[in-house]
Amino acid sequence: MSGEHEPETDSSARHGLNELIAERRGKAHRLKESDPQAFPYSYPGAEPIAAILDAYAHLTDGEETEDAHRVAGRIAARRGSGKAAFLDLVDRTGKVQLHARIDVLGEESFARLSTLDLGDLIGVDGAVLRSRRGELSLRVDRYQILAKALRPPPDKHHGLSDVETRYRRRELDLIASEDARKVFLDRAKIISATRGYLDGQGFVEVETPVLQPLYGGALARPFTTHHNALDRDFYLRIATELYLKRLLVGGLEKVYELGKDFRNEGLSPKHNPEFTMVEFYEAYADYNDAAVRLEQLVGAAATAVEYAGELDFSTTPWRRVSFAGAIQDATGIDLRAHREADDLRATIAERGLEMPTEGLTWPQLADDLLSKYVEPTLTQPTFVFDYPIELSPLAREHRSELGLVERWEAFAGGIEIANAFSELIDADVQRERFRTQERLGTLGEEAVQPYDELFVQALEQGMPPAGGVGVGIDRLVMLLTGRDSIREVVLFPAMRD
Repeated sequence: MSGEHEPETDSSARHGLNELIAERRGKAHRLKESDPQAFPYSYPGAEPIAAILDAYAHLTDGEETEDAHRVAGRIAARRGSGKAAFLDLVDRTGKVQLHARIDVLGEESFARLSTLDLGDLIGVDGAVLRSRRGELSLRVDRYQILAKALRPPPDKHHGLSDVETRYRRRELDLIASEDARKVFLDRAKIISATRGYLDGQGFVEVETPVLQPLYGGALARPFTTHHNALDRDFYLRIATELYLKRLLVGGLEKVYELGKDFRNEGLSPKHNPEFTMVEFYEAYADYNDAAVRLEQLVGAAATAVEYAGELDFSTTPWRRVSFAGAIQDATGIDLRAHREADDLRATIAERGLEMPTEGLTWPQLADDLLSKYVEPTLTQPTFVFDYPIELSPLAREHRSELGLVERWEAFAGGIEIANAFSELIDADVQRERFRTQERLGTLGEEAVQPYDELFVQALEQGMPPAGGVGVGIDRLVMLLTGRDSIREVVLFPAMRD
């Protein structure tokens, strides 16, 4: 029976919110009428709050200055009454206390300030001081109302308790949570450090098509769209790999692209259908060189956010294991002794391993064994080297191990963060690999690499030996900010209705 009362409660809450919005809208109207300077088009010269806090950290309790500064931000709290008021002003860098006095502002201006609501945006000119209670503050000499918040901000003590609301209304999450703001500021630092490392190593940043006539560069299902003017279907790219390697053929010997990829797959704590990747390719290098590059890049990103967690990204070289060896250690199954799907399927059943096997191809079974029984155990940074050729249609054959390719994946915190090859440069071998992928497609495997004749023709022009790496930026941010879900580090993740 309790459920019958819920619509009334919801209706009452909505009615209360509507009244509050109407009240705030009325205040905004009166402000426009009474103050021609309210809601200006710009407010130049505002300084980051954190810069002021840092510059005056030396002030002692009760010490005042006449050093004038200008700040702007959102009102997060208000205290006091009578002839003085204290407000907390927040911008993206920090929070400062504002000390407003009637004898400084005058009665009319002070009274107008007292009518402002939490969430309103104001700009303030004033002098820096430290209160007798030890809080660094700004005396309000002048202020300007910049924008009216018609809706109240989230509760500052409890924030947004509903996770779905935090993701759908990220702007509210950022208003309510300093921690959420820090995650995305750290994300920006990680991306900047990634670019800085690659630029500093002589790589050239390029841009390749997001809409592609043929998808490729990974084993994944694409999103399909239609171009009306050309009257043809295109795909949102699943990777930038094939275009970037064509640039190596063209003589751009060290290239990278940092941008969005799209894969039409499931949602999970590690997967979002739209995600950020950086791929970089280097002529005259191999997958061993690429491993060193990744260690250095991740080290630069960790330094940029002053990472101090349990993962050790600074001790190099990172641990290295083999694909087959890691699976054998975890499950007792030697993949090299079970090269057919039926045989491997039977061996998995004999071992009593709990994983679906029916209808899966040998590459799918091998990949699932790694994902389920090895990947979760790889906490400290680890490279898994030397993958089966069936799992890697774009990687170069191993120089000494038959049936393998020179490929590694990097793991940390139990998740994959990067993938790399010694790149396949033989056009005839690549053509046959594509045909093998086509055959796997006829066996029912959905995520296969389609045949790309233009890429093969590019290889026929001659491609230098090369190493290439793809790094999942979202997952790297997860690790370096201590988050368990990709949705925590993507500003607006994909959501169900």
